[in-house]
Amino acid sequence: MRLDHVVVWTTDVEAAMDFYTRVVGLAPVRFDEFRSDDAPFPSVRVSPDSIIDLLPVAAVADTESQTRVPGSAGHRVNHVCLAMSKAEYDALDQRLRAEGIDTSARLAPTFGARGWGPEGMYFPDPDGNVVEARYYDD
Repeated sequence: MRLDHVVVWTTDVEAAMDFYTRVVGLAPVRFDEFRSDDAPFPSVRVSPDSIIDLLPVAAVADTESQTRVPGSAGHRVNHVCLAMSKAEYDALDQRLRAEGIDTSARLAPTFGARGWGPEGMYFPDPDGNVVEARYYDD
């Protein structure tokens, strides 16, 4: 079993896509299709088998009708964590700082899906969703 996707709600899909692609360094998925109204939302690829869906807040009603769970759509999750190499972590830290984004919220050591890692940092996306980045010593 693997994690397939996480939904992140956004008030501005263009700004969210720019942040997750240009700043975080993830690849866009279905963005052109979204722009041409051929997809209800775009995503960004985290790994070959997982993505983050960038759902417009305007789609809350549609999402609740699909899931049939009233009140379930539109809420933030506490945070999403991206694991990467130390080099990717350092490069992300530099890009975030260049954008004026505070990266001082750090944990060392930090525990995750692959056990203990030396360090993790938390930062907000343009909609205030919290993203954690971490690396492991392997």
